[in-house]
Amino acid sequence: MQENINILWAECQQILKDNLSQSAYQTWFASIEPIQWENDMLVLQVRSQFIVDYIEDNYLALLSRVLRKVFGAQVQLEYRILMAGSSIDIPSDSMKLAASKPLSMPQSTVEIATEWDSHLNPQYTFDNFIKGEPNKLARAVAVEIAKNPGKTIFNPLFLYGGSGVGKTHLAYAIGNEVNRQNPNARVLYVAANTFKLQFQDAVNHNRVPDFLMFYQSVDVLIVDDIQYFADLKGTQDSFFQIFNHLQQSHKQLILTSDRSPLELRGVQDRLLSRFKWGLAAEITRPDYHLRHDILTYRIRKDGIKLSEEIVTYIATHVTDNVRDLEGVLASLLAYSTLTDSPIDMTLTQTVVGRLVALKPQTFDTRDIMTAVCQQLNVSEKVITARTRHREAVRARNIVMYLIKKYTDSSLAQIGACVHRDHATVAHSLNTMDDLMSYDAVLRQEVASIERVLGR
Repeated sequence: MQENINILWAECQQILKDNLSQSAYQTWFASIEPIQWENDMLVLQVRSQFIVDYIEDNYLALLSRVLRKVFGAQVQLEYRILMAGSSIDIPSDSMKLAASKPLSMPQSTVEIATEWDSHLNPQYTFDNFIKGEPNKLARAVAVEIAKNPGKTIFNPLFLYGGSGVGKTHLAYAIGNEVNRQNPNARVLYVAANTFKLQFQDAVNHNRVPDFLMFYQSVDVLIVDDIQYFADLKGTQDSFFQIFNHLQQSHKQLILTSDRSPLELRGVQDRLLSRFKWGLAAEITRPDYHLRHDILTYRIRKDGIKLSEEIVTYIATHVTDNVRDLEGVLASLLAYSTLTDSPIDMTLTQTVVGRLVALKPQTFDTRDIMTAVCQQLNVSEKVITARTRHREAVRARNIVMYLIKKYTDSSLAQIGACVHRDHATVAHSLNTMDDLMSYDAVLRQEVASIERVLGR
């Protein structure tokens, strides 16, 4: 009888192999052994409850079709879970439920229910991740990782920056590209909060070893917003084990956070030290050029007709992140559609004004440099050059004045923007303070630039 069961189960295994990726089959089905086949009841021995739960949640439709094809239409399924020194039999309630609804079986093949779910958003790729100065390094490294995950020096890759700057998009892009090049790769995206809840559930149901085994089987693990691990000792302990295993197995880790590893609080030192093993790459707020490029890409992709004047206005005034830019475009399109009116400057100013008014306006040095160059019709190259021409000096002084006024930059940081030392910056700022007190023309120039900046 056992020999007959083994032959039938071998046939099932072959069908499963034909319809699943190699990694999916090896992880979930290769270790299963047939134990008993009597009175239409098939008993399969499985290593853990975790595997049972995963199969029932993700592969039940496929497994039921396979078993009906090989063992007959009336087959019922029971799992025997291996325990320490004993075993426990668990019926497949889902299988029994499915049995009451006969399934049509193709003669030549088995329909695949589902395979490994990476939880990736396929819409986020390298193709639609617009490259610019604020993300140039992070994107370049991400592309290299996608070509050879786990085999570069950039492991882990720690992406950090403010909300909406593109960290998650870039992490998705890596995962999607890995899957494109290698469909059998086990790529998994998980939000830190989801990981926390999964771990807690594993603790509550005495399944921590299964939880660890699952995550240690991943080829590319992406954990988003890892700052939410703060002060969670158990979660951090489990992730420490997973991290070590994947690192030692040359598997790729990609982590995102709203702050650098040095700024993380409530995270164990041993984890922080490992976060620094690879590369920590910052993605900063998009500068004017990147914002303009993103807007141009989106309006072309979505077929929205906007004048260059409107694009420039939005790129100049919506400065915080990419999400805000996309929100403005969506609002403009909605207003235009609902009112059956063209998108003009009046409508644009209204929509942008509502968004910008929600929060205090802030600028980075790139915004200011761009605005000064546009208004005074000079190039950044002229401003930073070693020249004493009156126009260059005037533009340079205005740049330093506005950076000091609207940012928290130190004198040294201001100097780095215009290729001058901090002593020169201090002198220039004193000069500007004096000139602004009596030079009406200068005040008008500065005011016009501030209006472009939204002040």
